[in-house]
Amino acid sequence: MLIPTLLAPLSLAFPAPHDPHDPLTTHHSHALPGSPLPATPRRPWSGPEPRETFAFEWVEDWLKLPEGMNLGNTHGGMLVTREGNVLFNTDTENAVVVVRPDGTLLETWGKELAGGLHGMCLREEGGEEFLYLCHLTRHEVIKTTLKGEILWTLGYPEESGHYKNANEYRPTGVAVSSDGSLYVADGYGKSWVHQYDADRKYVRSFGGLGNADGQFRTCHGIWLDTRGEQERLIVADRENHRLQFFNLQGQHQETVQHGLRRPCGVAEWNGVLAVPDLAGRITLIDAQQRLIAHLCDNPDPAKRARNGVPPSEWAAGEFLSPHSLCWDHEGSLFVMDWNARGRISKLKRLH
Repeated sequence: MLIPTLLAPLSLAFPAPHDPHDPLTTHHSHALPGSPLPATPRRPWSGPEPRETFAFEWVEDWLKLPEGMNLGNTHGGMLVTREGNVLFNTDTENAVVVVRPDGTLLETWGKELAGGLHGMCLREEGGEEFLYLCHLTRHEVIKTTLKGEILWTLGYPEESGHYKNANEYRPTGVAVSSDGSLYVADGYGKSWVHQYDADRKYVRSFGGLGNADGQFRTCHGIWLDTRGEQERLIVADRENHRLQFFNLQGQHQETVQHGLRRPCGVAEWNGVLAVPDLAGRITLIDAQQRLIAHLCDNPDPAKRARNGVPPSEWAAGEFLSPHSLCWDHEGSLFVMDWNARGRISKLKRLH
């Protein structure tokens, strides 16, 4: 299925207003008593209109699983390795699923990690790629090889003083800067981002529950932004309907909204950010933080951010509850819907 709308992205460059039908109190949301959910105003543009144009094809049945294998609940992260393999999480004993670029299964691993893997990032160290993973029910960050060998685990940040015990800590996202510093987003816990040095020693925490600049209501995903002269952090502040940008010391620098409903994370390719939005669509943002387009918006609000939508109600060209995504090296997108039956989709970039 061709998605031709992106051939003329400027017609899509105006964010939709806040949708009152969005299920804003489901899927681990943080509500602030007495704080209304504002409409999402358009961010002022200071330069020319975005020039990026994209055309994608929705690839039917890209994922080819062995007979009898079911994905189960997809509620985790996605990434692409140097070799082009796609990795994603499920809540089954196949906690990490590794798929070749053609969609065929390469391997699965992580039986001991079943039920709780969430955020995931990839980092090359000494010529080898390693995974950093967040686990909700183990309340920890885990570093592994690409084959699943656990190298270390990092528990809850007791030193921060924000937690009575580990059960209050439910990390959802992780990023690693070029100097090895570790940043962990406690999205389903207390909405803090915690920083550690390269030796995993606690440095600081920033954020906390709120809707002011620098605060979060579900800091669901975190991404290391290397597009500028200085590395920055992008945090998907889901229930505040925005992305927030920080320097590596946790100081707030910028906020971007663009009609985002419930942004879950960020992934970057060639300067362009793709944002999975739990409320039924993907958003593309250019290198100057200007809106390019919203992708494959589900027209039925009753299907957005709903885990139980059955396959009989899925439609090509329509997302349900985008929870994570990744780009491949050619600029195609792979998208995970939060769904009890498991749904992974591919948007093949045509140009």
